[in-house]
Amino acid sequence: MSVSGLTGSPSRCCLRLPDRNQGLVCRQVSAIPIAGKPKEIFDKLLIERSKWTVSTRRWKTQKTHLIKCAMGASYGDMAGESGGSSIFPRINVSDPYKRLGISKEASEDEIQAARNFLISRYGGHKPSVDAIEAAHDKIIMQKFYERRNPKIDIKKKVREVKQSKVVQAVTSRFQTPATKFIVKTSLAFLVLGVLTVLFPTEEGPTLQVALSLIATFYFIHDRLKSKIRALLYGAGAFIFSWLVGTFLMVSVIPPIPILKGLRSFEVLTSLLTYVLLWVSSTYLK
Repeated sequence: MSVSGLTGSPSRCCLRLPDRNQGLVCRQVSAIPIAGKPKEIFDKLLIERSKWTVSTRRWKTQKTHLIKCAMGASYGDMAGESGGSSIFPRINVSDPYKRLGISKEASEDEIQAARNFLISRYGGHKPSVDAIEAAHDKIIMQKFYERRNPKIDIKKKVREVKQSKVVQAVTSRFQTPATKFIVKTSLAFLVLGVLTVLFPTEEGPTLQVALSLIATFYFIHDRLKSKIRALLYGAGAFIFSWLVGTFLMVSVIPPIPILKGLRSFEVLTSLLTYVLLWVSSTYLK
């Protein structure tokens, strides 16, 4: 026997009622045979079903309330956020990137997304909105300036110069000797420089220049143990040093007021030549 969701049998009735954990369950209800008092049994089953319905609705209401409480604890007061009554916590942070909560490598889309999110969250508080907008505008202007005036990466340029074939070919011709040898050549050319500055003659520092050429031959031979290479390297280094020193004094280096006199040009050129000869005598391979 089946009556609107009720299944009857001669001795028991099966009532399908909602269960909070398992959905619909079949609840067995003891009853006397239908032939006895069917109306009383039916009323009793309806009352039982009404109690279960009220209990289920009450449980669903409590469950919905618990879910809302949990969401409020996790994400804050949604009404306050949507209404914009909250104050931006990083309103006084000076760094615009930290104020928006993004990195300096962020793209323009990420910057705009961060700005829109913060405006939607703190839109009801005018000082917060002003702080967010100011940080956003500052970052956008900085990005625009960097595009118009790109920075030169000094380290990258130096690395590219070192890795060029010309520089590698030049540096391959030099090597670092022992510290004792570096000290010896440094003292020799330093003495020549002091003598050139203190005792410049009317003809120029001719004697000091000749001594620098002899010192170059000696040091190259002492290091390479070859007279031919010492002669070739010494003569080439001497000519190159004088040409470079003269070019620098004429075109690059301005007059130095410390050294005055008719021979100041020759003195400064000689000092530059000594520096280049010292490098050749000490490090040339």
